[in-house]
Formats: sequence, C-alpha cells, structure tokens
Amino acid sequence: MAVIPQIIAGNWKMNLTLSQGEEFIDILLSKLSGKEFSRQLLLAPNFTLLAALARRCIGSDIGLAAQNCASQEAGAFTGETSVAMLKDAGAAYVLVGHSERRQIFGERDDLLRLKARVVTSGGLVPIFCVGETLDQRQGGQAFEVISDQLRCGLDEFPGSQLIVAYEPVWAIGTGQTATPEDARTMHAHIRKFLEAQFFWGERVPILYGGSAKPENAAELLAQPEVNGLLVGGAALDPDSFLQIALA
Repeated sequence: MAVIPQIIAGNWKMNLTLSQGEEFIDILLSKLSGKEFSRQLLLAPNFTLLAALARRCIGSDIGLAAQNCASQEAGAFTGETSVAMLKDAGAAYVLVGHSERRQIFGERDDLLRLKARVVTSGGLVPIFCVGETLDQRQGGQAFEVISDQLRCGLDEFPGSQLIVAYEPVWAIGTGQTATPEDARTMHAHIRKFLEAQFFWGERVPILYGGSAKPENAAELLAQPEVNGLLVGGAALDPDSFLQIALA
C-alpha cells in the first residue's frame, strides 16, 4: 500500500487582508521554527494575497493554493483568473468544486471537469472537492452523489497529481455533526472509486473537510484513508491552525 503524507490545508475563503495574512505566516513560521514536522501545510488565501505570501513562504514547508480558477486558459473573460496567472503568483494547488462554489455559485460537474483539466494541464495540482447535502444524506443518496461527482468531475482526467477533499455539506453550519466513523466510511468509498478509476488511485491523498478543529483533529486524522484535513474557520487563527497541524 502506498504511503501518503498527511496534508493540513487551510482555506481562508473571503477573509484576511494582506497585512493580516503576512502576520499569520510570520507567526506560523516562528512557531514552527525548530520543530520536526512530517505533515504538509497548505494555505488557500484570496487571489490578492498569493504573490506576497508566496514571497513570505520562500524556503519554508508551506505551500499555497488558489481558491478557484477560470475554466479557460486565457482570453476575454473579465473578472476571471487563469491557472497561468495563479502559477505565476506562487500557487501550486487549486481548489476545484469547493462546496461553496457548488452551492452558492451553482458550479456544475461539467464545469468542474473543465477546471480540473485546465489546472493539471497548467502544471498545478487540483484539490477536487466533493460532498453531499443534508437532503441527499437523509435520502440515502450519499455514496451515489459522491460517486457521480467524482465520475463526472474526473472523467478523462489527464494528470496523475490529484488531491480529493470530502466535505459533508450536511455537517457544515447545519447543527448536524459528522463523526469520525462518517469520515472513515466515506473516505473508504472514495478510495475504492479512485483505485478503480486510476492505476495510481492508491496514492491520492483524501482530505476531510467537515468542520475540522483542534478538538476533533487527532481523532479524524487517526481514521483509515483520512490523509489530512481541509480546514475552514479554524484556519483563520495561526494558533488554532497550528494545533490542528500538530494534532
């Protein structure tokens, strides 16, 4: 079985200004100084912060991800940001299909398939997000929904560098709670799909993104096939993020 390094990724969403982001990085690097650390750290700031934070992270073990990208390589698409631009700004990864992009902005599987392809063809690594809603889970459709999102979004995927993030939408801001067992069973389902789809599927890191925080990080990371965490609100504070990273 492939050994997959654990990844702790923090998604800042539409939070933190440039000065706040620089302060976050400085605190994080200071607290990590001299520590032996085996997990990979990723941060996904707003587009406007990427270039400056990339310079801040030179020589460190912190990687940067963009939160989104255009589905086209270039052209007359006002307001969009291409993969080439993101790479030039210092990003090495791109979130594709985050639950908020799917739920709030209506991004469909066919569009996300294009984005996953353009990310990998542009030399970056997609973090492909999947997840079911509360209605879908209560209706017994959870596994079917996740399989469909993976099947369509990764159809004819041209690369071999990929990260998948499972976000149980039903457990984010609904009052419902996802258990480590929920994570374990869905990650096992995702792994089975990836191994059937790609000869390199056993090497794909699968992150859990359902309200991860310092209090539940260690238990989640101990589950089979949970290869890391995609952290939202708890990633906005460097101390909280570090607690998760060191859990």
